[in-house]
Amino acid sequence: MTFLIILKYVSLAFRIYSFLLIIYILMSWVPAAQNSSFGRMLAKVCEPYLGIFRRFIPPIGMIDISPIVAIFMLNFIERGLYIVIQKIYFMFL
Repeated sequence: MTFLIILKYVSLAFRIYSFLLIIYILMSWVPAAQNSSFGRMLAKVCEPYLGIFRRFIPPIGMIDISPIVAIFMLNFIERGLYIVIQKIYFMFL
C-alpha cells in the first residue's frame, strides 16, 4: 500500500513541475507576465532546470526548442525513478 502512495506522490510532483514549466514557457511570450512576482518565482523554480538544456541546445532561428527537450527528459526521469522505486520496493518485499 505504501508503494502505491509513494508512486502517487512522485507522479504528482513531476506533474506539478511539468505544468510549472509549461506555464513558464507560455509566459515567455508575454514580457509583462515575466516581470510579475509570479513570473519571477517561476523563473527561480524553472530556470535552473531549463538552463541545463539551453547550454547544449542552441535556438533555431528565434525558436528555442530546449524546453521541449527538457519536458521530454523530465518524463524519462520520472519513468526511470518509477523503475528504481519498484526495484527497491520489491527487493525488500
